[in-house]
Amino acid sequence: MRKILVLSVLLYSLLFSSQTISSKRWTDLFSYNNVLVIRQNKEKLIAATENGIFYYTPASGEITKLSKANGLHEVKITAFDFSEELQIGIVGYKSGALDVITPEGVTYVVDIPIARGYNGDKKINHISVSGNRAVISADYGVSIFNLERKEFGDSAFFVQGVGNYDAVAKAVIKDGAVYAATAKGLKKHALDGSFPLYPEWQTVATGNISQLAAGNTIVYATNMQAFRGDGNSFSALGQSFTNIRDVYIKDDQIIVTDESSVNVFSTGGASIKKVSFEENLTTALVAGSQVFAGSALAGIITETGSIIKPDGPYNNTSYKISILDDKLWVSTGNRTDRYNQPSPPQGNLGFYHYTGTEWIYPSFFKDSDLVFNVMDVVANPSDLGEVFFTNYIYSASRGVYKMKYDAGRKDFDFVKLYQTGRNQLYGRAVGLVFDEQNQLFGSIGYYDGEDPIAHAAVMSYDRAADTFRYKSFKVSSGVQKPVISDGFIWVPLPRNNILAAVDYKKTVNFSDDEVFFIDRNSGLPSNSEGTISFVLDRDGDAWIGTDSGLRILPSAASAIRNNPKVSPVIIEENGIGEELFRDTSVLQIEVDAGNRKWVSAADAGVLYLNSSGDRTLLQFTKENSPLPNNSVTDIKVDKKTGKVYFVTTDGIVVYQGDVLDVTENFGDVLVYPNPVIHAQYKGNVKIRGLAVKTNIRITDAAGNLVHQSVARGGSYEWNLTNQRGVRVASGIYFVLMTNADGTDTATAKIAVVN
Repeated sequence: MRKILVLSVLLYSLLFSSQTISSKRWTDLFSYNNVLVIRQNKEKLIAATENGIFYYTPASGEITKLSKANGLHEVKITAFDFSEELQIGIVGYKSGALDVITPEGVTYVVDIPIARGYNGDKKINHISVSGNRAVISADYGVSIFNLERKEFGDSAFFVQGVGNYDAVAKAVIKDGAVYAATAKGLKKHALDGSFPLYPEWQTVATGNISQLAAGNTIVYATNMQAFRGDGNSFSALGQSFTNIRDVYIKDDQIIVTDESSVNVFSTGGASIKKVSFEENLTTALVAGSQVFAGSALAGIITETGSIIKPDGPYNNTSYKISILDDKLWVSTGNRTDRYNQPSPPQGNLGFYHYTGTEWIYPSFFKDSDLVFNVMDVVANPSDLGEVFFTNYIYSASRGVYKMKYDAGRKDFDFVKLYQTGRNQLYGRAVGLVFDEQNQLFGSIGYYDGEDPIAHAAVMSYDRAADTFRYKSFKVSSGVQKPVISDGFIWVPLPRNNILAAVDYKKTVNFSDDEVFFIDRNSGLPSNSEGTISFVLDRDGDAWIGTDSGLRILPSAASAIRNNPKVSPVIIEENGIGEELFRDTSVLQIEVDAGNRKWVSAADAGVLYLNSSGDRTLLQFTKENSPLPNNSVTDIKVDKKTGKVYFVTTDGIVVYQGDVLDVTENFGDVLVYPNPVIHAQYKGNVKIRGLAVKTNIRITDAAGNLVHQSVARGGSYEWNLTNQRGVRVASGIYFVLMTNADGTDTATAKIAVVN
């Protein structure tokens, strides 16, 4: 079989460096539900949310988004404003940094002028643009930022004593003066030479003031009352509120957002309209006489109840992900204290589901009074509508839940709770996995079975009896998510330096099962307190991640029975052998179709290693990639598409990898970039879609051999040099490829322009 590659230009950039945060290889799976600010730019609305910004055009219904995956530099947005006159947006982050968005691109600003000795929160509380300046509000006080020069001017630190500051919730510029809302009143100072001196600031209104806006007038608000005035004297708007979330002045209208209603007044104080909503509101805007309300859980809501937002999960909080076909299931739970104590996510979340076309959040979690800490969720491969999840919590609601998806209603129905312990403090279900026969197994910590001491254990679902069976390890207590491979259930034990392997005979009956252990005597790090991650690669070798390093067990399925010995991966640094991931907590390990490894380490991001682990191909961190943070809790590779899913507690991002499912024969061979224009691209040419082992010969147009090699793992990179190490001349080059036994071939052409 012969495959011919048609010359084409790859549509996305292949460049990646420590200076590049985003590229077209990345996409985000962020939630855009929590709208913080809404602004308008001509015919478009701009909404700032927790992890990104989206743009909505009412006339066409078009929605586009901007996030760390395609331009921004951080997540955890806390403030935003936009100048329609200058066409400049400014984003404030929880970290205290800023992004300045212009038609030319996004500029990252990190030199926030923090006072010497200030150790408080650096979060940007609010941003308000006036002309070519913006006033930045934070817990330390206020700073003036020049939008055109993209630099800070004066700052005023609201110091009330050593280490004591009056936090500024919001600040605005009006008639050459800055007004600041604090818990101790509304403060005012002209933009003059004494602006940085807090004792010189005047108090123009008293009370705990949390909201502030300026336009033709000034409006400030406490929790239940709003006031309007000229900056010196104020009068109350003619009604009380329940819980004011935002005030904003646009044109000649004052917009007061209460927790479930938007109230519009003239700048003279007359009531114009009130629109009530059922959602928890955060902000609002009037555009074209229509109210657009921002909510904490549903994006932008129109007066008619329509929802406007990019599709995404219910919340950014994420922990583990399952992938089957084009469908996703994401859990949200967590643990602390050596993987022991439950750490339920804020908002009492459950799991999210992507159907292949849209994201679903079960109403079961919205409507229930139970406490949820969902550590894992999996679907039955033979019936994707049947879903199981674990609830790791100290209450009677702990255990394994069975749910059923109703495609017509786009919702899940609760079927049954299987309580996994006799006492609510024990029987803590953690991870679930289906084997190749679609039998369900799981791991359980502190199993309080027949023994007086609770231990780590595995469990299996007996479908005929509709119950779970258990097998105690008689050791340890905490467990991680299990992995089933080569006839074993592999379970890392994070509270002890042990990896358990259960020969489960491929049945749910544990009575004849054998259990084997790998521990310090087997070569696990002597300073380790627990195993955390595990994967079996395509060669059958076990990769074991601990809290103090990485170990390899070759031919694991056979070696585990015979006094197994594990060893580290040794890499060479400056001519000296070093242990890979020494004294590092290895959180997650995933193998792609080419047997290369994706490894996440605590606070170190993700490394992409060659098959043996002795060479780093890529490293992604929050500093050089769209990763939301540097502790990736799960990694999954979709071998059909090559996409790599990185899960963090702050959201999920996806990287388009090069390695697709690899077999003995060729797939869809692709060479990129092609043509290779030296002035535009100075990296290697990549070839993907190869066989698991491919013999490669590259010739010039005259048939002269210029390069040859053997590629393993489904992909290859050519550095455009000949066999003498000299860069090849401009021209057309032919790539001739055969698989290992010569039964399949492929050819390609590469155009080189120096």
